[in-house]
Amino acid sequence: MVNKDTLAVFKSKEIRRTWHKQAWWFSVVDVVGALTDSPDAGAYWRKLKQRLSQEGSEVVTFCHGLKLPAPDGKMRQTDCADTEGLFRIIQSIPSPKAEPFKRWLAQVGYERVQEIENPELATKRTRALYKAKGYSDDWIEKRLRGIAIREELTEEWQKRGVKEQKEYAILTAEIAKATFGLTPSQHKKHKNLRSQDNVRDHMTDLELIFSMLGEASTTEITRNKNAQGFVENKKAAQTGGKIAGDARKKLEIESGKKVVTQANFLPEDKKKRLK
Repeated sequence: MVNKDTLAVFKSKEIRRTWHKQAWWFSVVDVVGALTDSPDAGAYWRKLKQRLSQEGSEVVTFCHGLKLPAPDGKMRQTDCADTEGLFRIIQSIPSPKAEPFKRWLAQVGYERVQEIENPELATKRTRALYKAKGYSDDWIEKRLRGIAIREELTEEWQKRGVKEQKEYAILTAEIAKATFGLTPSQHKKHKNLRSQDNVRDHMTDLELIFSMLGEASTTEITRNKNAQGFVENKKAAQTGGKIAGDARKKLEIESGKKVVTQANFLPEDKKKRLK
């Protein structure tokens, strides 16, 4: 699926964004927080939006409510703007970071255009990002392969009538439960992660391998059984996950070790804060 929620980073500030109508749309609140260092970026944006509306500014018309992951992990409607809209909003925010942010914004948009024209660039940038975070080359290769398998599965679901984001989440949870005995949210808690963390970015090599097996098996079963609609795809997800789950259990018996661990890739400072 092309429309993915993604994080971008400007000077250590995380900015949520989503691909919508063939362009990146960014969370306005996150941008405000990055430019102002306000302790309450939401309140700052509400006051600014109210003032701009009273002045008759058209800036607010460039904003659209799009669903992005909130700090609690749920998808919530958030004021978003594309590059053009953000340039206009930035003009209303007095900040020494405005010009550097504009340059960053232009670069981010350009990179996405490049990635559409040459998808291999997206893979290279993803690999470089994980490398910069300290992941090993072997782990990165597994993670990238897992991303490709995941995309193949979601594209199959989309072709077969699975449309709602909630349905994707349910199907994913079914595979995970059958594979690991845990839903993704339970897996996060087991690893002591935050709700907004991506559990796959904190999986060990074996966890990644079994995750791939569950999703690849589901894709194969979905195609062979020509599953259509949510109900049939749910059955395929449960079956695909069970294949991976049975393999995991057999390995655990033979090795005497659990595949699912509490290991994660959080920086040490974040681990301390979560204790």
